[in-house]
Amino acid sequence: MALMAVLESDLRALSAEARRRYPAVKDAAEHAILKLRSLSCPTEIAHNEDILHIFLMACDVKSTKLSVIGLSCLQKLIAHNAVAPSAVKDILSTLKEHAEMTDESVQHKTLQTILVVFQSHLHPLEEENMAQALGICLRLLENSRSTDSVHSTAAATFRQAVALVFDSVAYVESLPSGRIGCSSYVSRTTTITDEISRSFSTSLSLYGNLVSGGSLKREVLSKVGNLGLRLLEDLTALAAGGSAIWLRVLSLQRTFALDILEFILSNYVAMFQNLLPYEQVLRHQICSLLMTSLRTNVELEGEAGEPMFRRLVLRAVANVIKMYSSLLTTETEVFLNMLVKVTHLDLPLWHRILVLEVLRGFCVEARTLGLLFWNFDMNPKNTNVVENMVKSLARVVSTIQMVPESSEDSLAAVAGMFNSKAKGIEWSMDIDAPNAAVLVASEAHSITLAIEGLLGVVYTVAALTDEAVEVGELDSPRCDADLFTEYTGKTAVLCISMVNSTWLTILDALSLILMRSQGEAIILEILKGYQAFTQACGVLRAVEPLNSFLASLCKFTINIPNEGEKKSILSPGPKKSEPLPDLRDSVVLTPKNVQALRTLFNVAHRLHNGLGPSWVLVLETLLSLDRAIHSPHASTQEVSTSVSRLAREASGQYSDFHILSSLNSQLFESSALMHVSAVKSLLSALRQLSSQCSSGYSQTLSQQIGGVAFSVEHMISILLNNLHRIEPLWDQVVSHILELADSSSQKVRNLALDALDQSICTILGSDQFLATKESQKQLSDSHGAGETEVGSFECTVVSPLSVLYMSNQNFDVRVSSLKILLHVLERHGEKLYYSWPCILKLLRAVADASEKDIVPLGFQSMRIIMNDGLSTIPPHCLDDCIEVTGAYSAQSKEINISLTAIGLLWTATDFIAKGLGEISDIDSIAEQNYSYGICEDVQDIRTTEANEPVHMKKLIDYKRLLFSVFTILRNLAADERPEVRNSALRTLFQTLGSHGQKISRHMWEECLLNYVFPILDRVSHLASSSSREEWQGKELGTRGGKAIHMLIHHSRNTAQKQWDETIVLVLGGITRILRSFFPFLQSLSNFADCWERLLDFVKSSIINGSKEVALAAINCLQTVVSSHCPKGNLAASYIKSMLDVYKLVIQMFPSYTSSSASKVKQEILHGLGDLYTQAHLMFNVEMYLQLLGILHLAIRSSKNSSDVEREAIQENLPPVLRTILEILPLLRPTDLLQSTWPLFIKELLHYVIGWENDTSMNDMKLTVLLNPDQEGGEHSDAYGDISTSYLNQLFGEKLLPVIVKLYLEASPTETFSVSAEVFHGLGRCMTTRRDNPNGTLWKVAVDGFNNVLIDAISRIGMENKVDQNAYKILRANIWKEVADVYEMFLVGSCGRVPSSSSPSVEALEADESIEMNLLSILVDKVLKCQTDAPIEILERLVTTLDRCASRIDSLPLESVRLMPSHCSRFSLNCLKAVFSLCSFSFQDTWCQTRSEVSKITLSILLTRCEIILEKFLTDENSLGGHLLPSMRIEETIYVLQELAQLSIHSDSAAILQLPPSVKENIEKRKSSGRAHLFILFPLFCELVVSREAKVRELVRLLLRLVGTELELPCKT
Repeated sequence: MALMAVLESDLRALSAEARRRYPAVKDAAEHAILKLRSLSCPTEIAHNEDILHIFLMACDVKSTKLSVIGLSCLQKLIAHNAVAPSAVKDILSTLKEHAEMTDESVQHKTLQTILVVFQSHLHPLEEENMAQALGICLRLLENSRSTDSVHSTAAATFRQAVALVFDSVAYVESLPSGRIGCSSYVSRTTTITDEISRSFSTSLSLYGNLVSGGSLKREVLSKVGNLGLRLLEDLTALAAGGSAIWLRVLSLQRTFALDILEFILSNYVAMFQNLLPYEQVLRHQICSLLMTSLRTNVELEGEAGEPMFRRLVLRAVANVIKMYSSLLTTETEVFLNMLVKVTHLDLPLWHRILVLEVLRGFCVEARTLGLLFWNFDMNPKNTNVVENMVKSLARVVSTIQMVPESSEDSLAAVAGMFNSKAKGIEWSMDIDAPNAAVLVASEAHSITLAIEGLLGVVYTVAALTDEAVEVGELDSPRCDADLFTEYTGKTAVLCISMVNSTWLTILDALSLILMRSQGEAIILEILKGYQAFTQACGVLRAVEPLNSFLASLCKFTINIPNEGEKKSILSPGPKKSEPLPDLRDSVVLTPKNVQALRTLFNVAHRLHNGLGPSWVLVLETLLSLDRAIHSPHASTQEVSTSVSRLAREASGQYSDFHILSSLNSQLFESSALMHVSAVKSLLSALRQLSSQCSSGYSQTLSQQIGGVAFSVEHMISILLNNLHRIEPLWDQVVSHILELADSSSQKVRNLALDALDQSICTILGSDQFLATKESQKQLSDSHGAGETEVGSFECTVVSPLSVLYMSNQNFDVRVSSLKILLHVLERHGEKLYYSWPCILKLLRAVADASEKDIVPLGFQSMRIIMNDGLSTIPPHCLDDCIEVTGAYSAQSKEINISLTAIGLLWTATDFIAKGLGEISDIDSIAEQNYSYGICEDVQDIRTTEANEPVHMKKLIDYKRLLFSVFTILRNLAADERPEVRNSALRTLFQTLGSHGQKISRHMWEECLLNYVFPILDRVSHLASSSSREEWQGKELGTRGGKAIHMLIHHSRNTAQKQWDETIVLVLGGITRILRSFFPFLQSLSNFADCWERLLDFVKSSIINGSKEVALAAINCLQTVVSSHCPKGNLAASYIKSMLDVYKLVIQMFPSYTSSSASKVKQEILHGLGDLYTQAHLMFNVEMYLQLLGILHLAIRSSKNSSDVEREAIQENLPPVLRTILEILPLLRPTDLLQSTWPLFIKELLHYVIGWENDTSMNDMKLTVLLNPDQEGGEHSDAYGDISTSYLNQLFGEKLLPVIVKLYLEASPTETFSVSAEVFHGLGRCMTTRRDNPNGTLWKVAVDGFNNVLIDAISRIGMENKVDQNAYKILRANIWKEVADVYEMFLVGSCGRVPSSSSPSVEALEADESIEMNLLSILVDKVLKCQTDAPIEILERLVTTLDRCASRIDSLPLESVRLMPSHCSRFSLNCLKAVFSLCSFSFQDTWCQTRSEVSKITLSILLTRCEIILEKFLTDENSLGGHLLPSMRIEETIYVLQELAQLSIHSDSAAILQLPPSVKENIEKRKSSGRAHLFILFPLFCELVVSREAKVRELVRLLLRLVGTELELPCKT
């Protein structure tokens, strides 16, 4: 529908344009519009001629605008297939008429329409139509009136039309689709190698077509084929300067015709190959035309002599040679000879340049050049065209030598062209410029083309050689050169022939350019050519060309002075090198040298298998490079002077040297890719070079060492890069290293030793070596091969170290051999297997060496073995390994080595223990250990090591290895060096403690019998016989003529003290064993004897040993108790034996009073506490009493020791007593020993101050519990004289809280029988206030008494009352003791004037607080509460209060005035307590005890009040006008106030002696609360006249209260 709309729009425009001048066209257009609306598709338009007719009508009027519209619409119709094929003739006629119009736009539209016709279904198939269509284009092209735009459009249209015609021919004739050929123009910025690669790939299909072009050709052409043939013939005629008959064109520019002809030849090769008529036209007409045009022996005139025409001719000739040389052999040979001949003739430079461009094109077309050489040079009947081409190009290059004065300019211009090309800048030359610069540029261009042509030949040979390698005609450069076979492949033969034919010519030309040129780009290109050709020669096994190119290349690598004296090597094999000059002279590496070296590296990399003896020449060059790199005088040449000096140095020197050094390393690293024979050749060349340098008399010493270092370094590099095949190369390398190790030069020896170190470590560390070893071991296991045969190479690698140590007399070489061994073991010891006997033999010899500096080196290796290599050492070598370690531990040259060696034995025991746990009967041992309760912190016996094969473990006798280690440690335990023997003992016992669970029963018995206790006995014997003389430390120097010695700590300044430390370690080790394995050890047959031996040693150590030894012995027993008692693993017999030991020691210790003895006692006491705490469930009464007896002995001995007195003076409790106080809470009887509570409490009470009966535990009945009934009244007697010491007070202060706490926490049933004794003891301590009021003991006792009393009151009824009589007696005794305590303390100690210095106010206040607290408990908890206290006890307690309250009134006035205030306050407080006991309120709880107390107290209170009031009246009357003491007045006023406030209970009032009338009145009123006032009424009446106003006022108040009680009226 879009086409319809566009056509309708065009018709409207056409109608509008023709409205005035062409009404017929207008009407036809409108009619066509109507017609168009009835059509729906282009097909319908094609069947309707009216639409096409209107557009042709518009064109016929010859109006420009109408013609443009008409032609545009015709193009649309044709493009959309809306025109019938029959109308093509009318359309072409119309176009022909319009071609004659002069309007440019009409001409353009005409050419566009022609092209649309060729591209559509209207493509002319008739000769007339085709000729007419093509003729229109040619007429517009040749029309002189046409503009340039029309000319160029017509030329392009004709070219496209020709292409469409021949495309149609190829399609109809069923020729291969597409255009075959390559572009005729290649950018001048493309490199030669890129052109070779592109031509190689693009000409591959063409080459195939050329090869298959010999098939039958078709002679009969189709109609379209004939059209193409007619067109080809006319074009050939036009190119020859004739006329085209069929096209009806009389003349045409030959250049244009030749260009079209060259286009056809290059793009439709298949057409000439398959169609015979076309081939004949090519052979007879086109070749004849080209030959005629190529002639240079006649003067060319007109267009044929123009450069453009010559260029097109040469391009056409080039295409014919490239595309059709197989078809046109003779013609091709003629063409090539003519082209080569042109280069010799004296023709214009532009002509020769054009020819050189063609020749260059052949050279860079690898397929073409190869085909030409195969067809011509290798055919005896034909001319050697390729060889001639190469020689002609070389001749052009050699022209730079003919004119020396202009050669430098030409070379500079050539270098500039290569530089431009390298930068991607296309170079062009103005041919017509007539100046000298153009001449130089033209000559340079010709030389450049010749050089590129020669390089093209080089790259062609290289490309064809690579192809031959790919297809298998040639062996790869990686193949072994010794396996050379004659090559017979077509491509291989072709390459060899090309090399033999051209190499000398190419080498001369390229070496000339390389020598004369300095440009970077041209040098790179030439060197690339060198590399490519040399590599091709190496692949082709062309020995002479290879060596010649290699020698020429080496000349350009290093600029050494006198370099010209060095002769080039052009012979097949390299000559013996001459001594190289010293490079310390100025050596400058130019960019050319650097690139040449890179090229040499590349060639060596590529041809490493084929160089053979030529390696010597390469290595000499590399040695020179190495010296230059490491020479401070060497430098690289700056490339540009515009670059700053710093930048030039950085980029020019360091960068180039770094790159070259890297390439040097890579060359030798690539030896891994070489064949074994090639590697051997390279190693031989290095060895030869090293020998030459070491024996070179014309070289300096530095040069000789540098040459040797270079050779050795690269031999090692080759060795390390060929680890996968090291065996055939090792002997060749190591033999030379051993030779150098015997050199007289220290530097050479160091080089050799370093190389040996590096090589051995790398070989052993390689994966290839490990894989080889594993495969050999598997082979040995499966086929029974001998270890010597299987491990021969491993021994070969390691054996040079033994050779160096044993045979070399140089000390530094021996030391270095041990260092190498250390490095080997550090890095790769786990990979060794067969070489261990050799290594251990060497290390054993080192242990006995006389040189002190050698032993540490050998031991370092031994440490590596023991720490990391035990799992990989063969079983038969483990004994030797342990023996060597023991030798190092016993050596006396270095003590640190001995200590570290002992640590290595510990490592060995770890390894052995793992083996024991895996190979022995694991399950039975585990079950056994579990049944005996071995502690949980022991390591798991199932520990395995995954990387150690089990079959190897089974071959190891771990038991024998373990006892070997133990034997060494046992011997070391007697070493005279304390550090060594102590370390050995630690190791032994740590081994047993850590791995004992993996040791069998039999092994344990042997360990105890042969190692543990023998060591204990031997150490003890050595300690007892050791010297007690003090040592002097190491002499450090002298001062003032006297020697200065290092200070030694006093605890280690004798041999005996050192041995004591050893004994401590032995005891500690035994302790650890017992802690971990005691349950298991009990089951051993010999353990009972061992235990007795241990106890005897413990007793002896505690009694006779030093402090450290005694403490260690005690700790041994304590550890056993704490570790196994909680688990029930310790039998009672062992506990009893420990108690016996402690008892014996304590009995013997009273005679020891030193500080160390005190510390030992403390530890024993702690041990007792821990023993009872952990094993209390196993204690019976007898054992418990024995424990208390030991405690009693300890306390008695502590009281008698002199240190106790010293501590007492310092007001500190002795450490032993402090320890006793710490453990007492731990010794409380358990549930099974409840019956011993009374005995326990009594024993503690013996140590309270005042108990002087010294009842010892030896006098107790230890087997029968005492009856509480018999013990009740034991201490009920009154307190006697108290004889105390300051120590007893200190101990009592700490002991009383412990006793009280234990008593309160114990069961009431068990402690009831000793309650009276507890109160008795507390009371005696409270009485110490009289003698020491500032002390703490009485205060602590008061606090304990209060707590025990409250607890006793709360326990009423809770005790066991099976025997009521006994219970009552005990309760009575308790209350008697309580009453005694209150009476003695309150009356005797409270409210008294201090006998010593006056205390501070704060102290008095604190003491008063204690007294008030005691009074409040007495009143509130005892007298006011319901208790079972007897009446007489209550009376004693109230009487005690009354006695305390009578302090003021019982004293005369003179004494009252002197009484301290705190005494009066205490007296008033006691009086107040008495008043509170009589007072009654309805809120009070009135119990029976309270009632009895109230009755007792009331009578005592009234008596006390009468005494106080009478005393007041008497004193007041006796003093007359004098004032009474304030205390007496205050006491009287207090009594009157309390009487006024007092209200008594009716039960209490009933006991008062009142008149009958008063009693009746009270009973009548039921008000007895004030009854006590009637007793004191007479005194109140006397006090009315007192001088004290306050007294009179209170008395009046009391009288009113009496009147109120009598119901008498009173005035207010």
